[in-house]
Amino acid sequence: MKLVSLLLLLACSLSAQGLDYVLANYTKFEFRVPMRDGKRLFTSVYAPKDHSKTYPFLMQRTPYSCGPYGIENYRSSLGQGEAYVREGYIFVCQDVRGRYESEGKFIEMTPHGGAVSESTDTYDTVEWLLKNVPNNNGKAGIAGTSYPGFFAAASIPGAHPALVAVSPQAPMIDLFRGDDSFHNGAFMLAANFGFYRFFNEHKEPQRPERERSTGFEYGTPDHYDFFLRLGPLANADEKYFKFQNRYWSANTQHTSYDEFWRARSLEPHIKDATPALLIVGGWFDAEDLQGPLRLYRAAAAIGGPAPVTVVMGPWTHGGWNRGEGSALGPVKFDGKTGEYFRDKIQFPFFQALLKGKGEWKPPAAWMFETGRNEWRTFATWPPKESEKKTLYFHAGGKLAFAPPAEAEGFDTYVADPAKPVPFTSFVASGVPQVYMVDDQRHASVRPDVLTFQTEPLEDQVTIGGPLLAKLFASTSGTDSDWVVKLIDVYPGDAPDPTPNPQNLRMGGYQQLVRGDPFRGRFWKSMEKPEALPAGQFVKIEYALPDVLHTFKRGHRIMVQVQSSWFPLTDRNPQKFVANIPDAKPEDFVPATQRIGRSKAMPSGVEVIVLR
Repeated sequence: MKLVSLLLLLACSLSAQGLDYVLANYTKFEFRVPMRDGKRLFTSVYAPKDHSKTYPFLMQRTPYSCGPYGIENYRSSLGQGEAYVREGYIFVCQDVRGRYESEGKFIEMTPHGGAVSESTDTYDTVEWLLKNVPNNNGKAGIAGTSYPGFFAAASIPGAHPALVAVSPQAPMIDLFRGDDSFHNGAFMLAANFGFYRFFNEHKEPQRPERERSTGFEYGTPDHYDFFLRLGPLANADEKYFKFQNRYWSANTQHTSYDEFWRARSLEPHIKDATPALLIVGGWFDAEDLQGPLRLYRAAAAIGGPAPVTVVMGPWTHGGWNRGEGSALGPVKFDGKTGEYFRDKIQFPFFQALLKGKGEWKPPAAWMFETGRNEWRTFATWPPKESEKKTLYFHAGGKLAFAPPAEAEGFDTYVADPAKPVPFTSFVASGVPQVYMVDDQRHASVRPDVLTFQTEPLEDQVTIGGPLLAKLFASTSGTDSDWVVKLIDVYPGDAPDPTPNPQNLRMGGYQQLVRGDPFRGRFWKSMEKPEALPAGQFVKIEYALPDVLHTFKRGHRIMVQVQSSWFPLTDRNPQKFVANIPDAKPEDFVPATQRIGRSKAMPSGVEVIVLR
């Protein structure tokens, strides 16, 4: 949903086929397609000039513009890539209601189930296209990444019978429960600030050239410094948004899982699924990692007539759409995973379902196993051939599958909101996607980070599926955040990357595998925040997004626990206030944190170990 995906999508993604080829082989049309409530949505159509055969529709619905506008102005890239253009599809792009040239009111993550919704808009569009665009074969597919991924997912409930292939890619499914806005109650500050600085309400249909959007000048490449100097979150509205961006304001006014967010969750509405689904996500997607997994679980539970498949690769947000996918920063994947997906999975999906070329008999899950770097397929996800185990915290920073035997024991650190733990090991602007595999040695040496690790592994350990943080925690304050991170520690003789312009040393590298925060005020309920009892241990349990990762022989498994991850998430004042974005400077206070590690309080991380 955020800036990186906007740049990707405005470029029409993927490889450019070349303007000359598109001009020679396609005719562009522009329509105002009527919806059932009378609003008209701008829709561009690129149809093959060869009328000797019929073609399926391949659609994208987007809030990011279907420009260039005017039937004389052509895109140089269409659909999902060059193979589709040369194969022949009718490519459709639609500005969703209230954006750019489309009429109506745009609502972020439109609530489902009203008289009109994204589902009905998609249905009405498909129905109109079938009747008004010649040389179609009566079949349609839809794909989209990030926000367009949400619109693709929203087409599933009550789908038009002609819509037979749907591929939501990095879709937002629930903005509060793990997608762009909040993770376990903690506000994803840096990404949302960057996004809403340019994504604002449209007052009337307008073309991009009339929007006059300009980049925001932070005044420094060090966004840790920028957001720290910003102070309490309320200052952002006053200084930069001027209380004029209602989308940003929604995030600062609705900071618990209230009706505003529940109404925007698509997950409860996935009750029927007639199209075949190809749900795609990236293990290192810093924006919408949870969306694909939530959608897959909801759709797979239905047991509909068509196959439901989830694909998770070693990608950042939208990374499967472009490039080789062979590495992220210094972490190598030993193959061109992006090309594999595009050629071996996505293209056969649309070819089989929309054109009847080949068979589509997929596994339930097509997963890339990081660490060992190979594609694997599973009949279920998480795999049935597995066992739940817990990595327990022990004295002396030890981590083991055996529970602690001590009658008493805990570790202590002081968390100071004035000196939050940075989420990167380097000076960062925005949310660099490489943070998802970043070296955590910068955090290990901080006194406000607890570090637990195993001995070097005698045999490899493969973990697949969601993680469950299980903490017995106390704070001297009345509110707190906890961040739990699962880390792969390389052996001391791990070779450095080649070439190595940044002079990275991979011996002892602490690669982040998965991390997620939890906002303590939600220790009882995400709907009703409640102060923590100062100085008392409480049980905190929360799920972290899935992984499929092998810790190799000779590596160590590490878990870190801390109380800030800045400015990826906003700072918790550690004093309970009604609404954290309204906190005053004096509300931000240091707090002493304790994490239990005894027989009575066995803190750790529950994982699913594959047999």
